Amino acid sequence: MVTTSNLSAETRKSVGKGKSRALRREGRIPAIVYGNKIDPVAVSINERDLNAELRKEGFFNRLCNLEIEKENIKVLPQEISIHPVTDKTEHIDFLRVSDNTNVTIEVPVKFENEEECPGIKKGGILNIVRYNIEVSCPASNIPELFIIDLTGLELGDSIRFSNIKDVSEGVTPTITDRDFIIASVVAPAALTSEEEEEESAEGEEGEEDIAETETSSSEEKPAEENDKKEE
Repeated sequence: MVTTSNLSAETRKSVGKGKSRALRREGRIPAIVYGNKIDPVAVSINERDLNAELRKEGFFNRLCNLEIEKENIKVLPQEISIHPVTDKTEHIDFLRVSDNTNVTIEVPVKFENEEECPGIKKGGILNIVRYNIEVSCPASNIPELFIIDLTGLELGDSIRFSNIKDVSEGVTPTITDRDFIIASVVAPAALTSEEEEEESAEGEEGEEDIAETETSSSEEKPAEENDKKEE
């Protein structure tokens, strides 16, 4: 069952930068509701109510019941504009959806049971390639997140999309030409670099030994020539 949010909105009778600034001074955030072959509707939302929902994890992956003048509209949060200095929300877009609407959305990935991963116990690290996976799915069946179990994974093992359990019906990745890697258990880069440094140090020591040998040989030759002259 997909998680939903609940927000109330008021229609805006006029739009424009000046009107939007006035709304924000009143503690309301301008918004637009569009999609589903219906004309866009300009609305405003209470800033405190919106911020409360934004603080909850997965806001952009949840359907929202938006009440506009006693009419409930099912929407999905889309783009949001943030002020570059104050970090306050300035505007938000909502996509109007129905049960038959198919959406493309990024679903976060969560990794569990690291303590049960032999590869990590041996000093390996989890190299995460994708923190989110873009999927196509019905708006009524959006996954909140993908959970990946690390139990039993060894060094060198990779986790692919096909390894995710309990993927809901109708949820498909937008990458369809391969079973892509999400993460892998690898040896730490620090260990690899240390080995390379040791090999480099050994090589430098060998070069120094050769140089010292050549130097001592060149010093011995003049001494031999002087002995011959004395004879």
